[in-house]
Amino acid sequence: MTLRRYVVSLLRGVLGAIVWLSVVASYHGSAAQVGHDPSHSPYRDIRRGGVGVITFGYLGGSRGGPGVGLSDGPTGGLRYEVAFGNAIGASLGVAYARTTRFVVDPTKDSLSRRTGPFDNDVALVDVALQLALTGRKTWRGFAPYVGGALGVALGGSSPPEPNGYEFGSKFTVAPEAGLRWYPARRLSVRTDVRLVFWRLKYPLDYKQPSSDNSRVLPLDAPLIEWTAHPWITIGLGWTF
Repeated sequence: MTLRRYVVSLLRGVLGAIVWLSVVASYHGSAAQVGHDPSHSPYRDIRRGGVGVITFGYLGGSRGGPGVGLSDGPTGGLRYEVAFGNAIGASLGVAYARTTRFVVDPTKDSLSRRTGPFDNDVALVDVALQLALTGRKTWRGFAPYVGGALGVALGGSSPPEPNGYEFGSKFTVAPEAGLRWYPARRLSVRTDVRLVFWRLKYPLDYKQPSSDNSRVLPLDAPLIEWTAHPWITIGLGWTF
């Protein structure tokens, strides 16, 4: 199994587990809270306070039609989370991804125009809102959530293309789902799945005929394309 297929399979498994736990927790919520001795209830209060999180993960996804987009690399980052009320929370995150990309020379023939992959790291900064599906409580130590994030992706330097194309900086939007597990009052282990979207803008040279009269992009293809990037992380959190 290739790394990409493994990541996709893992994404499906994590999302399935989150959905299952959310349904079970919601179904048993009222029964667990009413008529139960608190010491035997499957629900436990989550300690209040800010949470510092260190994360590790993998960012995949599409490189776009010409294949010059960033993708396929491990990530590491830091997040700070804070809760508002019983169910809403927010987080500020910074991550670094060691991604790669290909370089395309539109003047060359279709067999030799693409070279790489080359290292092209990217920094990801985002602000997220989250809805805790079990409120300020855990269900048997687990607390699933859903949410979304807005941010920016800042691409690093890479081998330059003849036409001057570069990734640059991109606005990002990312729906997410996650699951936190609390083995202790202050300590949490979590997994988070996001689908990060950003927009690629291609130069007009990609539609010019090359030496064999082929083109990087067809004449009727758009020069702007949104690409989707599954990003799965695992993290260790500490409540202050």
